[in-house]
Amino acid sequence: MDRINAEVYFEYLLSTYQRLVYSICYKAAGNQFDAEDLTQETFLAIYKNLSTFDRSYEKAWVCKIASNKCLDFLKSAKRRVQPAEEEMFSQLEDRADTPEEAYLQKESKDHVYEICQNLKEPYKTVATEHFCREKSVSEIAEEQGKNIKTIQTQIYRAKGMLKKTVKEERARCRKIS
Repeated sequence: MDRINAEVYFEYLLSTYQRLVYSICYKAAGNQFDAEDLTQETFLAIYKNLSTFDRSYEKAWVCKIASNKCLDFLKSAKRRVQPAEEEMFSQLEDRADTPEEAYLQKESKDHVYEICQNLKEPYKTVATEHFCREKSVSEIAEEQGKNIKTIQTQIYRAKGMLKKTVKEERARCRKIS
């Protein structure tokens, strides 16, 4: 069967038997989503095997493929072991920060902002934009109309200044305690 005739014939099979295959799959699966998936799998198998197809038994052949796909679906392990809705939600990981973590994160961000404000220009602006507002180097360069390499150098220097300030603060805290 040449490719053009095969595709025309497949379209004929699809338009003629789509409802029948869907109803077989829906009865077996019990829900619309699985029935749609099974219908698609059925027609994919039909398309792949068009060259071996006997046209005199087309309806029986289409129904047999649909039935086999449904049986495979019903036998599959994932179908049998489907967690209850409550189990599924209890297994989901809670990614939200605890109130303590959220507070510490905010404190940390506020502290970094404070330190950035004590830097001299242009480091103050670049550090605030990059470390506090989380803007990329290219965004900052575009906003300020500067070369990307210039902004990268300023961020690098500002980072060094921030580290130095934090070390000095820690040293003062150690002397106090």
